[in-house]
Order: sequence, then C-alpha cells, then structure tokens
Amino acid sequence: MSASRTARERARAELTREIKDEARRQLAVSGAQGLSLRAVARELGMVSSALYRYFASRDELLTALIIDAYSALADEVEAADRAAATAGFRARWQAICRTVRAWATAHPHEYALVYGSPVPGYEAPEATIASATRVPIAIMAIARDAHEAGALAAPAHEDPLPPVLTDQTARIAAFIAPDIPGHLIVRGAVAWTQLFGMVTFELFGQYANALDPADAFFDHTVDRMADLIGLP
Repeated sequence: MSASRTARERARAELTREIKDEARRQLAVSGAQGLSLRAVARELGMVSSALYRYFASRDELLTALIIDAYSALADEVEAADRAAATAGFRARWQAICRTVRAWATAHPHEYALVYGSPVPGYEAPEATIASATRVPIAIMAIARDAHEAGALAAPAHEDPLPPVLTDQTARIAAFIAPDIPGHLIVRGAVAWTQLFGMVTFELFGQYANALDPADAFFDHTVDRMADLIGLP
C-alpha cells in the first residue's frame, strides 16, 4: 500500500468521524427526524455534494450512527461482564444492568436513537442486526452459563409455553445454546425487557414525582429480575 493511499484513507476516516460527530450534535438539537445531510455539510464548511461521497443519503448516515450507538453500548456491557466474571452470575447481571443505565444517562440522544421512537420513513437494514443483538446475547449468556453450571434456582412450577412462544424460544436457543430450556429464555427476555423499560422510563422522565431519583428502585428491581431468572 502506497504512502499516499494510506494518507488518503486516514483523511477519509477522520472526515467520516467528523461527519458523524456533527450528526450526533444535530441529534441532540433536532432529533433523528431533523437530521439533514445539508445541515451537517454546512456546519462542517463542506458543500453537500462532497458529503454525499461519504454518506449517500440521510438513511445511510442514520444507519452508521445506529451501529455506532449499539456497538458503543455493547462494548461497555461486555467489558463490565468480563470484569464481574469471577464475582458470580448475579454480579455479572448487576454489572450489565448498571452499565446500560450509566451509558444511557451519559448518551441520552444516542440511546433515544436506538431505543426510542422509530424514525418515520427509516427502515433499519440487516447491517444493524449484529450490533443490536450483542447486549441481549450478553444477558442471555449469563442465564446460559448459570444453567450449564447447574446453579439456577428454577421455579417450582411453570405452565407449558404457548406453541408460538415455544417456536420462538427454540430459535433463540439454537442461536445461543441448544440445550437452554424455553422457560429460561422467556425469563431472560422478561428481564431484558424490564431493564430497558426501566432505563427508558427514567431517561424520558416517566418517574418524575414518583420514583425519582430512581437509584433505589433500579437496584431493587435488578435484584428481583435476577430472582426471576433464577440467578444464585
């Protein structure tokens, strides 16, 4: 590879980063619906035709921001999970939950981009799936590891799953670990949904005048969700 090509690639990577940084600033002001390539170009002192050489459309730029947001959260979640690995399954769950909350609080507009209201007219492509699934996979991995270690405290009785849910959990289990029972997949999915529901409620002010500040409620509910999963 020639030195000139390497320099061009570095320059392109740097300008791509600047474009995405400016787009994130616009998210904070106008939301995803108000994101405009022309406005990004104007703020960077570029002509819009030059910016289109980096992102062919607003949707392509949105996709890049979405992948970045999912990946940034997943990087922190996976690091927290690794750091808590020797402290036990419940500690791993607590670490993941607290990391999700902390990241959302520090990056509210990026959190809203991926977990808030859908952007009208935008349909996320398959390219977002790999990054979007990393956090739920990390959550399900705790349940899987506890199950494989024989450490789960299973409920005394669980009713059979409906046929549709049986098929859905079987597909998830095949992706994570084929021997995970469907009921455990469901309990993990309930906890995953509860976690992001709590974070979203707090971030968007739904706890105001009720459970705000939400620290005690969050920690209490995280432990109750660990009980639901059956984590020791």
